[in-house]
Amino acid sequence: MRSQRDQDSRAFYDLSALVLSLLRSPPMPISLPDHFPDSPMMRTRSPSMAHISPSGFASLLLGISVALMLCGSVTFFIGFLLLPWVLALIVVLYVAGIVSAISMAGRSILSYVLTPPPSFSSRKDISDVEVLSRANEKLLDEKRNREAAACVADSFHRRRER
Repeated sequence: MRSQRDQDSRAFYDLSALVLSLLRSPPMPISLPDHFPDSPMMRTRSPSMAHISPSGFASLLLGISVALMLCGSVTFFIGFLLLPWVLALIVVLYVAGIVSAISMAGRSILSYVLTPPPSFSSRKDISDVEVLSRANEKLLDEKRNREAAACVADSFHRRRER
């Protein structure tokens, strides 16, 4: 896998270097072949400044554009194949969210319907009711005792005054 990546990056680097060298030094003006290729003028040129014909340059640009179109087409094809899978995943997750929401609503409704109404049959409820009733009875008893004491005191004062 790594060697494949290295080869890909190396090929891309070579292609980029070729395109940049062509863009830096545009093709030489067209000259008619009035001299033979063995002439000393051709031999003295450096290899990097080799003469490229206009048709060669056009072929190079055509090759670059075809390579980019093929890469774009492959990318488009992969995206076109994956698009239904992505849409299906989105729909499945959306449906799962809806089912989850309906399930939660159903659970809350069923628990409300199926739960018996609160009754005082449990031990804690009875003890709370008993505590409240006993406290109420104590308050009533204290009130009665005060009223009785007030009646007794009032009657005692009336007898004394007579």
